[in-house]
Amino acid sequence: MQAILNATVSQGEPIQELLVTHGKIPTLVEELIAVEMWKQKVFPVLCRVEDFKPQNTFPIYMVVHHEASIINLLETVFFHKEVCESAEDTVLDLVDYCHRKLTLLVARSGCGGPPEEEGSQDNNPMQALQKQAELMEFEIALKALSVLRYITDCVDSLSLSTLSRMLSTHNLPCLLVELLEHSPWSRWEGGKLQQFEGSRWYTVAPSEQQKLSKLDGQVWIALYNLLLSPEAQARYCLTSFAKGHLLKHWEKHGKTCVLAAQGDRAK
Repeated sequence: MQAILNATVSQGEPIQELLVTHGKIPTLVEELIAVEMWKQKVFPVLCRVEDFKPQNTFPIYMVVHHEASIINLLETVFFHKEVCESAEDTVLDLVDYCHRKLTLLVARSGCGGPPEEEGSQDNNPMQALQKQAELMEFEIALKALSVLRYITDCVDSLSLSTLSRMLSTHNLPCLLVELLEHSPWSRWEGGKLQQFEGSRWYTVAPSEQQKLSKLDGQVWIALYNLLLSPEAQARYCLTSFAKGHLLKHWEKHGKTCVLAAQGDRAK
């Protein structure tokens, strides 16, 4: 909370400095992945056990929410280049983590978008907790997108193995184009355009609909870094498939989005 407050009011950021000074960024990345694995391997088993009916699910909720807390903190501090550099070898694990989250986000977008929050209370507290975890996954994926974009800002100082993981193993430019194609943070409800920002959906005024949203801007800046930086250009194998995939979205949306992204990046 203090890190977000400092970043919001543009003050000095002692939390970020302390994390770098004491070498805690790798610890945060390790915690992030450990909780992700717990949610994938242990939490579903707990939800399926019929005779597991805890009176208080708050301790389990805190574990589930721990992933969101860490990725939120990383999003806040990774804006600074020295934080990315202090991640050392764990930046590879963080790139893999972001890739997993964004791949799931694209897959769920193709199946009807993020789950909706229901007003009715579930009688089974574990099932209710599972639904909360599903809703949380959407926000976590959007935070992971921002973290990935900040990593691409440091493309000139990333190791060769990290660049290879981003460009060859995961082919992130093509994945980012898929994100733009589905735009899971935008939807139409009752003939009105809604966008997800600040943990909620809000209606976009007709006069604002042609403007680039913050999340769209994050994707375009990441694409700019991965496709136009000299370091990435030297290592990205632009196959005919990748070229066709990238040009498909370019032709659909035109050059104005790139110009807008460059303006956001300058700011």
